[in-house]
Amino acid sequence: MSHFPLALTNWQKYRRFSMHPLTVLVCVILGGFLGYVAPAIAKNLTVVGTVYVDLLKMIVMPFMMSAIIFSLQNLSHAGDTSKILGRVLFVFVYFSVSVAVLSAVLFMLASPGDHLSESVKSTLGAIVGANSESINLDMFRWKVDEIPKEATVSDFLTSLIPTNIFAALASDDTLKALIFALLFGFAVGQVPSRVSGGLNQTLETIYKACQTLTLWMNFPLPIVLICLSASQIAKTGFEPLRAMSGFVITFLGISAVLLGLAVVVIRSRASITLNAAIRSMRVPFALGVATNNSATCMASMIEALSDILGFSKSRVELLVPLSVSLLKVGAVAYFVCATLFVADLYGRDITAVDVGQVILISFLAGFASSGMVGIVSIALVGTICKYLNLPFEAAFILFVAVDPICAMARTAVTVVAACAAVAIICPKPQTQAGVADQVLKII
Repeated sequence: MSHFPLALTNWQKYRRFSMHPLTVLVCVILGGFLGYVAPAIAKNLTVVGTVYVDLLKMIVMPFMMSAIIFSLQNLSHAGDTSKILGRVLFVFVYFSVSVAVLSAVLFMLASPGDHLSESVKSTLGAIVGANSESINLDMFRWKVDEIPKEATVSDFLTSLIPTNIFAALASDDTLKALIFALLFGFAVGQVPSRVSGGLNQTLETIYKACQTLTLWMNFPLPIVLICLSASQIAKTGFEPLRAMSGFVITFLGISAVLLGLAVVVIRSRASITLNAAIRSMRVPFALGVATNNSATCMASMIEALSDILGFSKSRVELLVPLSVSLLKVGAVAYFVCATLFVADLYGRDITAVDVGQVILISFLAGFASSGMVGIVSIALVGTICKYLNLPFEAAFILFVAVDPICAMARTAVTVVAACAAVAIICPKPQTQAGVADQVLKII
């Protein structure tokens, strides 16, 4: 037992190092360098990132469902559920619309698609021309099978209801599982405590076990980052990054602004210093960048908000899965920027009405993107472009080439903004004395 405090201290030091933004950046750069100088070796490293992300995804479903049902049960018995639902709806809509508007304003001020050099245009044309046949074939398949072009709002609402919860779990349909967990959690909350006590303990056990597994996954994170970055650069090279550098830099800049605003909100709600707020978000931010999957960050988000910042644990455990599944502000910002960039590429003059249309449709697409990742998420930009009569198919491959970088920013914004939204919905922590010092010690 005498060595336990030392082991705990060493783990905290390693965790602080592995999750530090500079560590994440260095690992990504090292991976990119490895992918450039040794592409044959780097391509074989894809399996490392795939296995790591799959391990995290394995935990997501049981973690999310146990956390929601367990929290709703406790909140229902406490009589708190109905009081926060209206606040949740308002905050989610306000965040999504505000992010869409701010992204549109900042992107139009930067205008990365205007005045492209002839060399850049030639590169873009070569990339598109070389892949036009495969792009059209793939886009046709996606439009028909995965994102119906003529889908209506009623179709989308109908698709949310799981006719078979076991089929939804087997297909990893997060949104349908979320709907079931919410309804089941409300129902369990109406069952007397003497009857539901056993289920309550079972759910808490599952939740704690999933949280522990997620923490264990932090050990290999630096190595995983190097492997992911190396394999991606080995496949695509740097040429697409150079051609799309204007868009990527602008989107990363907008993402940085959104991250900064979210941290300021957290600082204000937790009544701590800005430095402490930044440190409290270090683990969720790093996991988001590493995995490109906001759902895998839920355990670290709950830990940061409840254990470190002191927000109500029962509410945090309910609101974090909700915000991760429905508050896709990173995707909303991306949809706005990508659509406006396509308009710039084709020289389309954007009116105020067009901007309003892009903001509204991107807001709705953000909710529709729940559970979608990678290429399917990018394809949603095409459904927005069609309202402006923009030919997105030809530009699709360009966004695919740079998506690994943009996906990191999208996920990081979604995760930190979700924490900010939860901080607004929850009451301020009762005791703030020494919280900043606690954050500095834990992280």
